[in-house]
Amino acid sequence: MAILKKKLTDILLEAKIITPVDLERAIKIQSDTSGNLKDILVREGFVKERDLMSALSSELFIPYLELSKYKIDSSIIELIPEKIARQYKVIPLSKIGNVLTVALSDPLNIFAIDDLKMITGYDIDIVLAGEKDITKVLDKFYSSSASTEDISTLVEEERKGEGVEVVKVDGALELGSVLEDSAKAPIVKIVDLSITEALKKRASDIHIEPMEKELRVRYRIDGHLYDVFRLPKKNQNAILARIKIISGLDITEARLPQDGRFKVKLKDREIDFRVSALPTTFGQKFVLRTLDKAKLAVGLDTLGLSPEPLRLFSEAVTKPYGMILITGPTGCGKSTTLYSILNKLNTPELNIVTIEDPVEYQVEGITQIPVKPEIGLTFASGLRSILRQSPDVIMVGEIRDSETADIAVKASLTGQIVLSTLHTNDAVGAITRLIDMGIEPFLVASSLIVTSAKRLCRKVCLQCRQEISIPKESWKKLGIDRVLKDGKKPVFYKGTGCSHCNKTGYFDRIGIHEVLMIDDSIRDLIIKRASTNKIKDFAMQEKGMMSLRDDAMLKVVEGVITLEEAILATSED
Repeated sequence: MAILKKKLTDILLEAKIITPVDLERAIKIQSDTSGNLKDILVREGFVKERDLMSALSSELFIPYLELSKYKIDSSIIELIPEKIARQYKVIPLSKIGNVLTVALSDPLNIFAIDDLKMITGYDIDIVLAGEKDITKVLDKFYSSSASTEDISTLVEEERKGEGVEVVKVDGALELGSVLEDSAKAPIVKIVDLSITEALKKRASDIHIEPMEKELRVRYRIDGHLYDVFRLPKKNQNAILARIKIISGLDITEARLPQDGRFKVKLKDREIDFRVSALPTTFGQKFVLRTLDKAKLAVGLDTLGLSPEPLRLFSEAVTKPYGMILITGPTGCGKSTTLYSILNKLNTPELNIVTIEDPVEYQVEGITQIPVKPEIGLTFASGLRSILRQSPDVIMVGEIRDSETADIAVKASLTGQIVLSTLHTNDAVGAITRLIDMGIEPFLVASSLIVTSAKRLCRKVCLQCRQEISIPKESWKKLGIDRVLKDGKKPVFYKGTGCSHCNKTGYFDRIGIHEVLMIDDSIRDLIIKRASTNKIKDFAMQEKGMMSLRDDAMLKVVEGVITLEEAILATSED
């Protein structure tokens, strides 16, 4: 059995395929998550899997094989059951006499070798292969795979088949045909595979849009929409009916907007989907939003906060009462930030109640109330009722009107921590918005603990990023010199596009933050009704507050985001 004579970290550093800084980051992630360092290095993009495997190959004297260049016999694949192959990330390659050669992604897993010997009855010889390559082969050979190619095949079969044309009668669907079609195997598979593929590609939303001659499907990945495939128009009503059925929506209603939700299981993960249906010219458009609790950050240190904003936020959440406001445009991650704080505060000692429109993530141990304006359950009326439930922490999904603002402010002054969101451009804007809603300045000053503005930026893909040159005059004009330490020259990156990032040059997103701590000097300015600009200038010059632009430029200097993303995210500042 192969044994490493050196630590994996030493091997990677000697081979110069990782920097000490990146290695330190990976080790910190490992200590926080108790994960496998090798998996973390690849998953987080610190090293390329091919480079890692080559280094292990040299150290262990085990051949490294690129499976994409190797033709595999399907009869050999059958020697190892699918469940075992997926569990140990292993592919059988060839059999000579009593020796079975397998490609393995983890050569140090002695349990895998022993189990394979017992299951197959053969002696096992191993070669190295990347986990992603092995997974691709597994998906190709086993029937449970799901990919865009599978969907395309099903679509082509539907195009060629006769099919049943769904007929509309006086604007209403002919339900018998729709229900019958929606239960057909190809329709069920198309919907299921569309969802599976979206989750594989890390899509936050699936857009299913009726057009004049076809049904368009798009995925929102890292905040941007991408065309994925088109479906035949003749199957539109059956596909949309299938989504309605699994979402618990009224299949007979096609003229009014509808909202529903459903849950799927994928590799021991439970993912909720929030479904919105909207009537359009060519039929109902559906947007399926993924709500993956596994991706919900626990604690502030997982939100991408820079050191100073993190310090201020950490101090704020320890206060016994007061209001914390997160501001920013729709889709910038305000709710995710609030849920991260709630998860941190979620202990048996605290009574935590939320009122939301709608409830996004269902969290055990927290009382969550969805608003229902049609029966009189609004943010304001719900908040009044919550206060009679002896809460310790209250989360209000959004402060939309003066009545909600008034109740929330007064609640924060009577012993509760109140978390909420507002739609303003920056952290200081939350103060003036509350005053504009009719809240007296002295109440705003007394209730607020901290306000924070947030944006989301796409992270540059670490597997294909390359250094680029930007003239000093340009980056100085953008204020990068304000976040440079020790006068070091900044290094700028741009993603060139690779298979890891779907040729976009970006992979995942990170938050940039502007955090304003409300201290006595800021309170004085609020009570004096100082302008937004005056408060912001004072906070930046006298208190050292980092603006959104400063935090974005700091992440540019750290090589996390591109200069282009930083400018786009903070263009209004």
